[in-house]
Amino acid sequence: MIIPEYLHPGDKVAIISPATEIKEEYIDGAEAYLSARGYNAVVMPHARGPRHGTYAASDAERLADLYAALTDPDVRLIFCARGGYGCVHLLRHIPVSLISANPKWLAGFSDISALHALWQRAGVVSLHCSMAKQLTLYPDSAVTESTMGILEGSLCTAENPYHVGRLTFTPAPDGALPLSAGGNLAVLNGLAATEYDILSPDRLKDRVLFLEDVGEKIYQVERMLTRLYLSGALSSARGLVFGQFTDYSGDRNYSDMEQMIESRLAEWQVTTPYITGAPFGHTDGNMPLPLGVGVAGLAAD
Repeated sequence: MIIPEYLHPGDKVAIISPATEIKEEYIDGAEAYLSARGYNAVVMPHARGPRHGTYAASDAERLADLYAALTDPDVRLIFCARGGYGCVHLLRHIPVSLISANPKWLAGFSDISALHALWQRAGVVSLHCSMAKQLTLYPDSAVTESTMGILEGSLCTAENPYHVGRLTFTPAPDGALPLSAGGNLAVLNGLAATEYDILSPDRLKDRVLFLEDVGEKIYQVERMLTRLYLSGALSSARGLVFGQFTDYSGDRNYSDMEQMIESRLAEWQVTTPYITGAPFGHTDGNMPLPLGVGVAGLAAD
């Protein structure tokens, strides 16, 4: 995996809205934060609209912003303002070779997981992290500082590994450690049987899989996990890390999501080491996760 060049003062950062529309004050806040930190923050032409239904702009306009950021040699970070839905529309229009030939950071989460899958396909490290709302409302938080520390190269390096709970993220020689992969479960599950499917057993055999979701009922998450179990993906992975599953309620089968996950993994006799309740997902404590780097801290390391 290729690690993009770390950010330096004066570097150009492109702010895009590749999915759902976003409040302008959050884009303004992200631009102000990144500028104050010393970067040349540029809001791409359609990041603020014009809104197209629920999307930030039309497919063609959102694609134009992403393509322009990818092909601008001065852009070092593509910072996504919001998730929602819509990134999947852009995938087929972006050649994998375009990303691998000029690797640059992609930052965001939720629906941005579709773009992270594209970066993984290209063999380029990216950052699963909070977006414009986080920089606007919580600029001094540990989440924000950790996010910028990874992008700037002060965290998640050989000299200064990045620690999240019992997990440690660090660049690693090929084969030395399993690599991190994953994101939003529903988004990634929707890429099944495509060239962007990072949840297939063959692509998970040297990976620790990170999963989170929001607004999905327990049975819906159980159905997606069942597909991964039946495909062999859960047993192929070197580790499973379940983050926060939010905005749901218990049902008559399970009182909470973690109970369901632990019950099903036991029933399926999945021996892959796993963690539940990790600090990432649709919460204020969404700790950043570098995708495509070495991860240690599970029994299978």
